[in-house]
Amino acid sequence: MGRMKRRNFIKGAGALGAVASSGLLAAPAILTTTRMSYAQNGEIPVGLLFSLTGEVAVVESTLHDAALLAIEEINAAGGIHGMQLRTFIEDPASDPATFADRARRLMVRDQCVSVFGSYTSASRQAVLPVVEGQNNLYWYPTLYEGRECSRNVMYGGAVPNQQQQDFVPWLVENYGGRFYLIGNDYVYPREENNVARMLLDQLGGEAVHEEYVPLGHSEFSSVINRIRQMQPDVIFCTLVGDSDVAFQRQYHAAGLDPDAMPVASLTRSEVEVAAIGGDAAAGHYSSAPYFMGHQSPENERFVEAYLSRWGGDQVTHFVSEAAYFQVYQFKAAVERLDPADITPENIRDAAVGLTTRAPQGEILIDENLHTHLWPKIARWRSDGQADVVVESEERIAPEPYWAYPGQRCTGEGLVTD
Repeated sequence: MGRMKRRNFIKGAGALGAVASSGLLAAPAILTTTRMSYAQNGEIPVGLLFSLTGEVAVVESTLHDAALLAIEEINAAGGIHGMQLRTFIEDPASDPATFADRARRLMVRDQCVSVFGSYTSASRQAVLPVVEGQNNLYWYPTLYEGRECSRNVMYGGAVPNQQQQDFVPWLVENYGGRFYLIGNDYVYPREENNVARMLLDQLGGEAVHEEYVPLGHSEFSSVINRIRQMQPDVIFCTLVGDSDVAFQRQYHAAGLDPDAMPVASLTRSEVEVAAIGGDAAAGHYSSAPYFMGHQSPENERFVEAYLSRWGGDQVTHFVSEAAYFQVYQFKAAVERLDPADITPENIRDAAVGLTTRAPQGEILIDENLHTHLWPKIARWRSDGQADVVVESEERIAPEPYWAYPGQRCTGEGLVTD
């Protein structure tokens, strides 16, 4: 627990600076090979594969917006090596099978050198055999459960050691060790709950109940009744999208008290809180590497640019931030290549070790293709913003197999000790 420190609450989102360059920096080294380049006719083709419709579009469409904003900024500033990014857009409509089909279309038909996409782990796992079969590169911005080690995926979101390692102990210390686990029924919530139970066991706590509902599920009266009956100390929540919105509204309508029984989420961000309503979300917690109110010049520029492009009533959040900075990581990696050598494999190799100034702070792409991030714990306010109550004192390295001793994701792939 020595890596985290308490601090005073952040007051508001801070002043926003003028729209400017992203401030993302990288070393200018040039790498060369003899592979044929994907760049043709003064353009570099890239794909966006985010759900604009369906049950998780409430969140995933904002990832599309953030990635597109970065692409537009790069093109407006002259592109990469004087070439424009040509964007191919597909809407997989929140359906994993459609994700796989549209990924293949972007990589085969449209010859995209990289594809940026996905919110849920189910959609990422559907794309995985496609991107590996095509030896392409998939930039995944979302927090996820770990236990994956692909050489064709660039992982921008937090893994369990960057979210739960300090969150669960802090919740136990401040609220108690009886947790009610509720999530959607797919791999991410189940794996994250495995980690939560492991930590609770170490801390002398317990999971008093664990249950899962389908994606898009919106009727939680029976769940609320069980919570009222069991009176857990913490409701540990891995619901996503519309399900999270519906659950939190029904929690609030039932008159449950966040001061006595908070919802602690790994997935709730400013965009879900905006859909929930500030009064219903206030007093509950999230763990994430980024919140909209983070104070840094890079974040001021990002927020100002995002609101200017997509509307002053919009919000940024920890997955849209990663969708944004991953496009700039792509740019920095491509800048290290000779234009004749722009291929997915070369971009991946050039990206390893890159440090960039993201809105959350200076981040780093590890040899395992995951990202060093800045964990935070925050409490939601009624105005839809979050007060950061605990933050990391240092950038935290990603350990995708942290909860599974004897396995490590390395630059050579999965290693079993």
